[in-house]
This record gives sequence, C-alpha cells and structure tokens, in this order.
Amino acid sequence: MDCTSEGSTIINTISVGASPYGVAITPDGTHVYVANYYGNSVSVIETATNTVTTTIGVGANPVGVAITPDSTHAYVTNQYGNSVSVIETATHDVTTTIAVGAQPWGVAITPDGTHVYVTNEFSNSVSAIDTATHDVTTIAVGAQPWGVAITPDSTHVYVTIKGSNSVSAIDTATHDVTAIVVGAQPWGVAITPDGTRAYVTNKGGISVIDTATITLTTTPLGVGASPVGVAITPDGTHAYVTNYYGNSVTVIDTATGTVTTTPLGASAYPVGVAITPDGTRAYVANWGSNSVSVIAIDQSTTLTGRGSTTSAP
Repeated sequence: MDCTSEGSTIINTISVGASPYGVAITPDGTHVYVANYYGNSVSVIETATNTVTTTIGVGANPVGVAITPDSTHAYVTNQYGNSVSVIETATHDVTTTIAVGAQPWGVAITPDGTHVYVTNEFSNSVSAIDTATHDVTTIAVGAQPWGVAITPDSTHVYVTIKGSNSVSAIDTATHDVTAIVVGAQPWGVAITPDGTRAYVTNKGGISVIDTATITLTTTPLGVGASPVGVAITPDGTHAYVTNYYGNSVTVIDTATGTVTTTPLGASAYPVGVAITPDGTRAYVANWGSNSVSVIAIDQSTTLTGRGSTTSAP
C-alpha cells in the first residue's frame, strides 16, 4: 500500500534480516547496506531493482553501518561484539575485525576517507580508527554516546550523548570536546551538506545546532512520537526523521522549519534512514517488521538557492 504526503511516497517495502537498524548507501548510489541487529548480518540491497542481493554475516548484534567515500568498504559496529567488522564491498567478505570500546553503536567516516569514528555507549568514549592502519585512538566523551556525524570539511565530529542530554563536538585535530545541551535523550544526528547546521533527534523533537558557533539555533522542532534517525537531502533543503513509536517519517523543510509526516503503514518501529546521492529516494529500516521502506522523494518540493547540496530505543 502506498502512503503519501507532500514530498514523500512509499513505493516499496523490502524484507531483510531480523531487527534492521543502521542504513547506509554507497556514494555511487548502487547499493544499500542494512545492519540486522538480531540477524547478526548485513543485507545488501541493489537500488536498481530494490532487491536483496546478498546477506553478509558479521559480529554480534550489528547496529551502525557506514560506507567509505570510494564505495570499497563498509564499516559495521557490533554492539555485543565490542568490535567493528570491515566488509570489502566488491567481494562481500569481512576482511578485518577491529576491537573498540564497550557496546559500540554509531559509526561515521570522514569525507576524506582517512578515519572512522565509532561511539562506545558503555565506555563513554569514541574510537577513532585510521582506515589505512586500523590503529585506534580513544576519545573520552560524556555518558552513553550514540549517534555520530562528521562535518564535510572533516574538522569536527558531532556525537549525541544520551546520558547528559547533550551533543559533544570533537575537534578532529586536537580531540578537544565542546558540549552543547539539547533535548532529552538525543539519538541521531546529521549535518547539512554545506556544514552549517547539525540536526539532532531528541525524545521531544529536533534540535538544530549552528556549527560555526556550536550553539543551538532554535527551540526543538516538533515531529512524530520518539524520533530516532535523521538524514538530510543532498541539496540541504529537507531533513527526513524516523519516528519510532509513530511508525512514520517526518519531512522538515530546512528553510522554514515546517513539517509534513508520512505514515509507514504496516512497517513497524522505523529507526535508521539514508538518502540516495541523487536525492530521489530515502531508505528506512523498520526494526519491528524486519523490512526496509523505500520512499520516493518528490523533486518538485526541492527549492533552489536555499543551501548547499547526510541512530533504537
């Protein structure tokens, strides 16, 4: 069944492994990688056909997934494996397993591809992995770090800190940390393609951070029940937010702050979300229904000249 609102139409639902959470799309737009938490696996979806082409076994309880800028490797956090699995995308082999902190969750890769940043929920730390050597540097942050996103210039890493209702902005050169108070229980974070703002999902809505001053710009924007994941269209005009208990996706106009919401029908408990590089589709992982919803993004809602062209309870 198709569900429609302004700018969003559900065009497909794809069965994947048990309890999918993290979603990442290769920079060439050809494949979607989905971490299946209870499946201990990663499903690979071909975007041309919206079918699962392979399933890759990884560590215990995979949560987050990120793809290198050259599309050659996927990095997957294994929550109860205290590790990161490195997948070679050409062969679908796990080539390396890297030990990190306790219960790793979020993962993001610098735009230059040199480092991977992983949040360790129970170690209250972030692991910085050198992609060339796989050496790990540990950075102390606040209690219960979850989501992570990196600015386009690779100078700062933004980490949601669930235990203190804040976001830590890490300087990648010095590893100095600046804390920003946001809403209750922050989960996901995404940064606009021009690097000027960070969007953070909180229990009660969305907080927006000005990255130049590392300060909040607005009161939280209201969305659906229990927002978790967030991704931003490549042109920077819209943010897509998954609402875990709302079984819906909210679309935020980044220029005006107005919102529209699309129900996901039978798909239950949406969490991770990623948008294709051409901005035409969003892929949403549904934790409760072992599926991925494919949303067609209405290109007529994209306004030019408004900005430059980016996780369970």
